[in-house]
Amino acid sequence: QVEMVESGGGAVQAGGSLRLSCAASGYAGAYSMAWFRRPPGKEREVVAILGASGRIAYGDSVKGRFTISKDRAKNIWYLQMNSLKPEDTAVYYCAASSFFYSARERDYNIWGQGTQVTVSS
Repeated sequence: QVEMVESGGGAVQAGGSLRLSCAASGYAGAYSMAWFRRPPGKEREVVAILGASGRIAYGDSVKGRFTISKDRAKNIWYLQMNSLKPEDTAVYYCAASSFFYSARERDYNIWGQGTQVTVSS
């Protein structure tokens, strides 16, 4: 049973940075991993994807500002968020999929509990 636990959320002013972490336990096999977010009153959206083969993709709104990475030795994924904007305010989730790569939320079946990120103007 794979479990994902996020940390690193918080409140920051616009232009600031945060790094989210996602620790995976019980990890086995090849999984792709993604960060999603749910802004207040909106649908959940994909932020960044790291496929099992290393393929990376970002949502259009975060390209050039966010970076997804993984510490393979520790089984921890990171989301480095720079130049934060108020519209980045959301609950951020990490999720894992048994697919080698997927951008579809429905392909992710293991989810963390979420961590709140609040960006003030």
